[in-house]
Amino acid sequence: MSGSLQLQEAMIKKGKTLAIAESCTAGLLSHLITKNSGSSMYFLGSIVTYSNELKHSILGVRQEDLKDFGAVSEVVVLQMLRGVFQVSSADYGIAISGIAGPLGGSESTPVGTVWIAVGEKTGREQARVLSFQGDRAAIIEQAAEVALNLLYKELF
Repeated sequence: MSGSLQLQEAMIKKGKTLAIAESCTAGLLSHLITKNSGSSMYFLGSIVTYSNELKHSILGVRQEDLKDFGAVSEVVVLQMLRGVFQVSSADYGIAISGIAGPLGGSESTPVGTVWIAVGEKTGREQARVLSFQGDRAAIIEQAAEVALNLLYKELF
């Protein structure tokens, strides 16, 4: 069973909803969720905030944190997650930000670095940094699948 279908079954059974904020996955995470019939029973939607400007203006990520820590950081991905709860009525949320490459990496944040935050509107939240290998498409696909599995494993 795919991670998105397993998550869907758990969410519907519990009567819970989900909203997400995507950056590096740019909508793929939403696609993985909505490819399953019945996803509208729990999935409220996704906000693709690829730019720092939209991370700030839509999700409320502090500009100084974007400058000081960078978009691919624990501080920012947790603020993205909290922003999802500010703009939606979702019970659960996922936020994801990373560097899919081949450009954009640095010594401290190389290509393949992805931060994923999962949490509940009640305030329970966690963030993890992961390192993925492969080309741009492979990194994006791996990050999206892992995000779904993290929410399922950590919150259910």
